[in-house]
Amino acid sequence: MRCEIVAIGTELLLGLINDTNSTWIGEQLAVAGIDSHFQVKVGDNFERIEGCIRTALARSDAVICCGGLGPTQDDITRDVIAHIMGNGMVRDDAIAAEIERRFASRGRVMAANNLRQADVPVGARTIEQMPGTAPGLVCPIGNKVIYAVPGVPSEMRMMMEGTILPDLRARAGTASVIRSRTLRTWGMSESGLAEVLSDRIDALDVSGHATLAFQASGIEGLKVRITAKSDDEQTAAAILDQEEALIRPILGSVIFGIDDETMEVAVLKQLQAQGLTLAAVETLTGGVLASRMTAADPSMATFRGGQVLADADAALADTEAQARAIDQAEQARKVFGAHVGLAAVAPLASEEQRPGTVVMVASIAGDWVVETTILQPDRNRMRNYGVISVLDFLRKTLAG
Repeated sequence: MRCEIVAIGTELLLGLINDTNSTWIGEQLAVAGIDSHFQVKVGDNFERIEGCIRTALARSDAVICCGGLGPTQDDITRDVIAHIMGNGMVRDDAIAAEIERRFASRGRVMAANNLRQADVPVGARTIEQMPGTAPGLVCPIGNKVIYAVPGVPSEMRMMMEGTILPDLRARAGTASVIRSRTLRTWGMSESGLAEVLSDRIDALDVSGHATLAFQASGIEGLKVRITAKSDDEQTAAAILDQEEALIRPILGSVIFGIDDETMEVAVLKQLQAQGLTLAAVETLTGGVLASRMTAADPSMATFRGGQVLADADAALADTEAQARAIDQAEQARKVFGAHVGLAAVAPLASEEQRPGTVVMVASIAGDWVVETTILQPDRNRMRNYGVISVLDFLRKTLAG
């Protein structure tokens, strides 16, 4: 069973709105075991929308059209679908009455064009879930089907979960599942990961029971995604477990988390497991570290606080940077009464010190560990990448 997604709206092409709907729909199709090989964005133009839907129908069993079901002149998705079905439109009186009732219940005057949303292609049926004033559509075309849902995320999701996903599973007639597990890494390049995992990739190409893919995610690290397709949940999970067990010894400590586990969550787990608390002095990172840590630890039971100081570190010579970082880490530990103090200093570039050099210090119960890393010497990038770098340094320090 193959299903394509067509996201409709000129605002998507102009970058005014991020197409998070297609991402979410793609994830749900994968969980349901429905193959989805193409996602397309198209503007509010009749001929181009028609072309996209016809192309999708030619190579897939189902198409989900997202957007263009509103009351205005540029909301033409239902018109295009009726044309493709070769049928006209009929007004659904029950839907029209419901739209009128909702406006009246809010004390609002309804514009006449809102009733366009009650027009349904002949041969189609409306989706039972209708959280807004735009009904979704299920439009059979021979043994294939077009679904139409609003672009409002909450409305789309309710219709997907209530009607479309169950309908797709029934049409597929099989209970296959696709499951993924993401290993999150820091410290290796994408090409480096691909090189060390090349034997596993080759082996999986032969066996076909799973796939490996890489996703560069900026300050969230590089992700190694393992995907398995099977007839049942237990077998898919076993495949993922087996592949993760083979990959971990290859990548070692560059793996810091699984799936949604961020670097700050990984560090907090380590601190909590060892009964330690953390505080930081921030010059290079300018408060970004504290913001991320408090988001992961809202009660601040483990991350006790951060002190943001003026970024005077750039004026330091390399010989002074380590001493400054040690002083700041000790200051963080003492001021906030934490077990661990953390600091990162970016000294002035010199003949001995490369641009982008960052000196990181962790002070733990009076002892301190120092490490130096090199980041791209752009102040904003250094600030954000410095956060994950210094947290990764602390993670490895705590792990011994």
